[in-house]
Amino acid sequence: MAKSTATYWNPLAAEHRAQWTPVPGLGGCVEALTLSLDPETLEYTRLTRFLPGADTMALGPQCHSYPEEVFVVSGRLYDQAFDCWLEPGHYASRPAGEVHGPFRTEAGCLVLEVSFPTRGSSSVCEGAGSSN
Repeated sequence: MAKSTATYWNPLAAEHRAQWTPVPGLGGCVEALTLSLDPETLEYTRLTRFLPGADTMALGPQCHSYPEEVFVVSGRLYDQAFDCWLEPGHYASRPAGEVHGPFRTEAGCLVLEVSFPTRGSSSVCEGAGSSN
């Protein structure tokens, strides 16, 4: 099977507000909207929105057992693992096991993520929180 497809639409438009869902464990300060999903491989493309004042410190650093790509669309986000501020245009292609976060933002931030859950190894995330 392949990733789901959609014709042009604007996920940021007000009429799609209800499609955004809170990311579990973050008290409503981070929301996600899946844009495309392959139900077999679970590979997905999604937008993650860090609301103004969001802070994921309570979750600590994160690690995925699979590779992912991230692109900062708007706003500003601090990644403690790399001790740097990410701004529009920042891109990363993370290998499985790369520790990142926790994150914080003052004004908010929008990130595009492309993740590949079946292309990883379950043993690469020792010592950091594991998330999807």
